[in-house]
Amino acid sequence: TEKPVDNNIILQSEDIAKTVSTWTGIPVTNLLNDESRKLMKIEKYLHKRVIGQDNAVKLISDALRRSRAGLKDPSKPIGSFLFMGPTGVGKTELAKALSEFMFDDELNMIRVDMSEYVEKHSVSRLIGSPPGYVGFDEGGQLTESVRRRPYRVILFDEIEKAHSDVFNILLQILDDGRLTDGHGRTVDFTNTIIIMTSNLITADNMTNNFGFLQDLSDQEAVKQRSSIDKILKKSFRPEFINRIDEIIVFEKLTKDELKQISDLIIKDIQKRLDEKGIEIHLSGSAKELLISEGYDEEFGARPLKRLIQRKIENEISTMIISGKVSDGIKINITSSNGNLTFKTANSKSKSKTLSA
Repeated sequence: TEKPVDNNIILQSEDIAKTVSTWTGIPVTNLLNDESRKLMKIEKYLHKRVIGQDNAVKLISDALRRSRAGLKDPSKPIGSFLFMGPTGVGKTELAKALSEFMFDDELNMIRVDMSEYVEKHSVSRLIGSPPGYVGFDEGGQLTESVRRRPYRVILFDEIEKAHSDVFNILLQILDDGRLTDGHGRTVDFTNTIIIMTSNLITADNMTNNFGFLQDLSDQEAVKQRSSIDKILKKSFRPEFINRIDEIIVFEKLTKDELKQISDLIIKDIQKRLDEKGIEIHLSGSAKELLISEGYDEEFGARPLKRLIQRKIENEISTMIISGKVSDGIKINITSSNGNLTFKTANSKSKSKTLSA
């Protein structure tokens, strides 16, 4: 005889929350009333992805806790931040980490490249064209994304390049927490986090004027603040600056921080190789070689990422495609005479050595 089928499926609150989250775009933590506990650990979480930048992480964490504690005007976005500092020091990575932390997925971040919004007419791309104009049916890049999924991080990259009319749009978001799109619909931005980045502070003028924040005396810190204020006043209107919750200066990366970043990059490569059953291990000398060749004060971590891609990812990719490595293989990477050496081994065969 056939056994009776048990149709009694027990659903947990987490299951329901995940389903509703998928339908509505509301983060699971909001639905489970878990956010308060989560916010107490925000620094620890962000530092899993963002190396260094202790001051930036602290300022953002404090601002978000103020907002969620009810000390911020509820008619405005959750938080608004201007990230300043040289390229490659973690500004975009922090925005992604924040999106993942607050809204469960870094894909809930909208990145708007402001170098594409230097013309007056480009405003219509953000909010949509008015009736009778080309593109009316498509809606705005910004307003349509937020209207469909209102819980988002919005990253305005290189904000200093935007046309003045685009700044007027930003002012309305920061001031009123809403925008009217080309269809006349009001789009709510009160559940968004607004992040703007700027490269106005470069590695060169940080070296000349700022230095590392933790190394500054009180007098030097005041001088630094004055230098930053001059740059801000020269580039942005006062009413724009005054509406931002926190203006955060990112520091140059040290060699020790680059070592930690290289470990994160290698860890990410290992995650992808786990699916193929392949393991990699870098010796201390191999890591030192990468840091030595990849350190660039002006461009931060980006040269290191490109170097790892060129010297490690490319070599491993060739080994996989050619069939030299497969499931169950371990790749030991060491350095010799200024080059990386790749030695493969498994439990059934002798080691083989390749140089790159």
